[in-house]
Formats: sequence, structure tokens, C-alpha cells
Amino acid sequence: MTETTKFGGPENDNQKAGETSALLSNSALKTEFLGTNLVQGDKHNVSERVIVITSGKGGVGKTTTTANLGMSIARLGYRVALIDADIGLRNLDLLLGLENRVLYTAMDIVEGQCRLDQALIRDKRWKNLALLAISKNRQKYNVTRKNMQNLIDSVKELGFHFILIDCPAGIDVGFINAIAPAQEAVIVTTPEITAIRDADRVAGLLEANGIYNVKLIVNRVRPDMIEKNDMMSVRDVQEMLGIPLLGAIPEDTNVIISTNRGEPLVLNKKLTLSGIAFENAARRLIGKQDYFIDLTSPQKGMFQKLQEFFLGEE
Repeated sequence: MTETTKFGGPENDNQKAGETSALLSNSALKTEFLGTNLVQGDKHNVSERVIVITSGKGGVGKTTTTANLGMSIARLGYRVALIDADIGLRNLDLLLGLENRVLYTAMDIVEGQCRLDQALIRDKRWKNLALLAISKNRQKYNVTRKNMQNLIDSVKELGFHFILIDCPAGIDVGFINAIAPAQEAVIVTTPEITAIRDADRVAGLLEANGIYNVKLIVNRVRPDMIEKNDMMSVRDVQEMLGIPLLGAIPEDTNVIISTNRGEPLVLNKKLTLSGIAFENAARRLIGKQDYFIDLTSPQKGMFQKLQEFFLGEE
């Protein structure tokens, strides 16, 4: 009888030897990450959290959100693994500036072509942040739910506090496979009726698949358009979806610049408003109390600015 590997494919002698080697390498890699000079991660004694970053509609900033949340959490001292599950449309490596260091992908692990430690890329700027890239040219059906679950289980063994999965847009098989290992979700949308409708559909599918801890990020908010009633306020979006708000990210042309540089907004020496908003959303995600910031009207009180520019006037 043909045996199968942990990731669901046929197993041969080379793969058996590879698994033994992988266990040893994973142990060494865990030691490497645990030995990282952390700011405060170990002080919290947190258990790992697997969070899928998803959306219904493409182009709403889901991957940008994953990169900035992940980097922000790592800067707070936690060990973070970012998993790109968007098969065929890999972009997370570009946003992090790690595209030239991708030698192996999650698909190679699933197919027994490499070990986890060979595919996992540690960021040189923040060594407690790691990326696992996905293939650019494989079909979504090549990865099953079991594959994804086993892959994330292996990553968990390395001692990460947060595992963020960058989910494919849409609601097809790639979405279903990507959300399989997650216990929590962050839905990214924009204040557009089409994006909101798709986000609502995704929220229902998450609940149907047993993911009830869901939070909302409203991206590309334009305060000037809200004031003219040309755009829904964040409060409007939140009330339509009925999902707790994690963050409101203003429209920012610096996103294009940071993407081209392969450097998340939160690493800019001079933080923009959107960079600060991402950092605050990351702090709320890890359980810290924080507020929404608007710096365009310094003469107004923080709560008043929040109401007027992000949640709409009462």
C-alpha cells in the first residue's frame, strides 16, 4: 500500500529521509527564532494565533494590509510568520522586498521538494519576522485544505506568536483552502458598495466554516469625499457589515512608493497617516487599547477628529 506524506502526497524513501531531516532542521530553526532578541514578545506568554487576512473583492489592499500588520506586530517584539496563500498571484514577497530571496515555496514543501526551513525566509530588518512564499504558476487545486492545515501546523511548531495568512481574493477553492487553518480573520474592504457586498459574502462564509472571531479594516478612506457625502463613512461601512472595526486606513499615495521600494509603510522614517493607522490597527489586533488617529486637523480633539474624518459626524 502506498503511504502518504504529512501534506497528503505520495511518499517515497527520499521523502521519508527528507521528513526526518526536516524535523531536525525545524528544531534548529525554532532555536534560531527563539534566540532572537525580542523586545516584549516573551513577556506576554501568548499562544500562537493563526489569522487569515481576506477580502471578497481584489484590489482593496489585502496584501498591503498583511505586510504592514505583520511588520508592525514584529516591531512590537512578537515572532510573526507571514504566509502567502495567493497561488498564481504572489505579491507579498514584493511588498516586503524579499522577492530575490525566494528559492523555495510552500508548494515545494507540499510536494516534498524542500524542507520548511529552506522555504521560510527571515527578514533581515526584523529577524522575528519570516515569510513563506507561494508559487507564482501553480493551480489552486494543487493545494488542499489538508495541505494548508499541515503546513500551518508545521509553522506553529517553530514558536511563532502570530501567523498571518494572505488569502486569495474571491470565494473559490483557493479561499476555502486558505482559511482552513485559521481561528481568526481580518476582512479588508473599501468604502465602495461592490467591495462591501463582497466583504459581506466573505463574512458569511467565514462563519459557515467556524471562524467567528472576525474584525474589519476599511482601507483607502477619503475624508474629503466623506465630508462631501461622496463616500460612505467608516461607521456606515461597519454598520452595514456588522463587524467590529480594527482599523480605518486613509488613502495614501505613499503606498505606491513603498510597494515599489519593497518596504512597508510602517518602516518609513517619516510615518504617514496611513502608516500610523496600520500601526494602531496592529496594536489593537494584539489586544492593546488604541484609538484612531487623524493628524490633518491638529487643532481639534482626537475624539472629535475621529468622528468627523473617519466615522462621520453625528
